Amino acid sequence: MVKQNIDWQNLGFGYIKTDKRFVSSYKDGAWDDGALIGEDMITMSECACVLQYAQTIFEGLKAYTTEKGETVVFRPDLNAERFANSSRRMEMPVYPEDKFIEAVLQVVKANESFVPPYGSGATLYLRPYMFGINPVIGVKPASEYQFRVFATPVGPYFKGGAKPITIRVSDFDRAAPHGTGHIKAGLNYAMSLHAIVSAHNEGYDENMYLDAGTRTKVEETGGANFLFITKDNKVVTPKSDSILPSITRRSLMYVAKEYLGLETEEREVYLDELSDFAECGLCGTAAVISPVGKIVDHGKEICLPSGMADMGPVTKKLYDTLTGIQMGRLEAPKGWIRVIE
Repeated sequence: MVKQNIDWQNLGFGYIKTDKRFVSSYKDGAWDDGALIGEDMITMSECACVLQYAQTIFEGLKAYTTEKGETVVFRPDLNAERFANSSRRMEMPVYPEDKFIEAVLQVVKANESFVPPYGSGATLYLRPYMFGINPVIGVKPASEYQFRVFATPVGPYFKGGAKPITIRVSDFDRAAPHGTGHIKAGLNYAMSLHAIVSAHNEGYDENMYLDAGTRTKVEETGGANFLFITKDNKVVTPKSDSILPSITRRSLMYVAKEYLGLETEEREVYLDELSDFAECGLCGTAAVISPVGKIVDHGKEICLPSGMADMGPVTKKLYDTLTGIQMGRLEAPKGWIRVIE
């Protein structure tokens, strides 16, 4: 496969149009067969439900070139499952999970020349999404939908790669109890835009959101889950019904226990115990793990012992092991890797 003429080493995390995307439409109570198309523009009514009431959900996953030269996708079955759960919560028709996986694989195969080469540090990011497309003026769900998947090659989510970042404890809430924090809805990310712009303007890389009920417990950032490492090397992740169940976090917790022999725990993590941890990282599809060196709580600096120079030792082992699985350097658990034939 001849790759596109792209400067893979210096690729940012942005959109580059690729050759094909998958589109399927829902009308009269049923999904059509869907197809790969070349056109990237969408035409809809000015009164489309997605434009009026933000009825949209999405997923994010990646395709990689492995050490052996194979093109693979990482755990698309879990994205399909989470997408279905998001659909139900947003009163949208479920796109069948097997067809979701098939659409993702079709898009990767059709854009294989855009999958960055092994060792470049770049990947092919895949964005499945669904939205209500028919005109809706009263507050109610749409009756017609589009499911689409596009692909774009991307570099690291955070500039500078895996260098430790500085985050702040945010005064804003990401999600409410009994709300939509546990699904991947566009509206959750819309509300985080002001907070992240404000954080960047003040010199921080990200926000740490607390639980909206008591504002004493750590939840997540705008686009990633937290992992903490205790001083005796236990891997801890926050537990809450309003945290998005990250596939990367789930994979890292498995890697910690089964590959590295570390103790793992999912529990409530309190703001006042952050200074007791040895390491902290943000985990998600886009960044895999971004190490956190410093957390600032309204002027109070919590400096992690792992420092601001490099990833902490346990975080590094987790990162290396998971990316080793994704890139084919390490044997993957059964079902984690889908090879593009």
